[in-house]
Amino acid sequence: MPKVFYGYDLAVSSNVSFKQLKVELELLEVEAEKEIAAANDSIALEKIRINLLGKKGRLSAILGAMGKLSVSERPLVGQRANVLKTKVQSSIAERLDSLKTKAISELIAREVLDVTVPPVGVPLGKRHPLMKTTEEIVDLFCGLGYSVAEGPEVENDHYNFSALNIPENHPARDMQDTFYLHDDFLLRTHTSPVQIRHLEQNSPPVRIVAPGRVYRRDTVDSTHSPVFHQVEVLAIDEGLDFSHLRGTVMAFLKAFFGDLPVRFRASYFPFTEPSAEVDVQWQGRWLEVMGCGMVDPAVLEGLKLDPDRWSGFAAGLGVERFCMVRHEIDDIRRLYTSDLRFLDQF
Repeated sequence: MPKVFYGYDLAVSSNVSFKQLKVELELLEVEAEKEIAAANDSIALEKIRINLLGKKGRLSAILGAMGKLSVSERPLVGQRANVLKTKVQSSIAERLDSLKTKAISELIAREVLDVTVPPVGVPLGKRHPLMKTTEEIVDLFCGLGYSVAEGPEVENDHYNFSALNIPENHPARDMQDTFYLHDDFLLRTHTSPVQIRHLEQNSPPVRIVAPGRVYRRDTVDSTHSPVFHQVEVLAIDEGLDFSHLRGTVMAFLKAFFGDLPVRFRASYFPFTEPSAEVDVQWQGRWLEVMGCGMVDPAVLEGLKLDPDRWSGFAAGLGVERFCMVRHEIDDIRRLYTSDLRFLDQF
């Protein structure tokens, strides 16, 4: 189809003049500006670009008619046509940017967060794996007839050491292990002080389990933390011996871990005699999980209890160790990072 511009058929007209082509370019520029300004999306702009600047577009038709001009007139028309082409391309790009900016602004306006709108679906919270492990341990001992006892995390020297038969020169008193405060106060290094406080207020027989947070000056690594959790177990009654301790520990470990091999190793703790450490066989190796022993008669005497009448046993375990074994956690620090990607697994 021949290109017709404002009454001229440029394909067949033999008397096209320089003035006519110049007018055609000026009119084309005005019309292009109107069409570009009226375009409302990128598709409309692309159609305008093809219609104006394409191989079969209106500007190409004008350039094709340049062959009918004189040699001196052709460069003038060509220069004017190039200026128009550049201007049209720039106008199209600016209009496209304007449309994108407008679209983004409208999207932002639609997606403004109204903090006063009631929430739709509130995610349910979960108990931390350490809390769940502590609760399970406590529940198992409560099922064996034990009751829960608690004590302060800020202790004094008497309850944390002296009343537990830990002499002044014992390594556990070293500043490397204990966070000392002022006026003989300290952050408890174990939950054993709870048993002393409980026995001061309650006469035997007693069976208590004491969960709580403890503090030691440990360097943080994959298995150590300066803040961790323990569970203390204490039973005082007439006629208790090591067989009762062993039976209680075996029943608890079987209920918590299942049928894992268990062994007792002789050990030493200032407040129990005899003392033992307990291991379970896990992933092909022996893993220590708790310490235990018969309550030292000196501890009972310090509480004004007759060791010839009363006897008892105590055991202590680290909640983090039990949690890590149960859930195959490789680094204790994962339990304290509050990383929801990790915590959502429990």
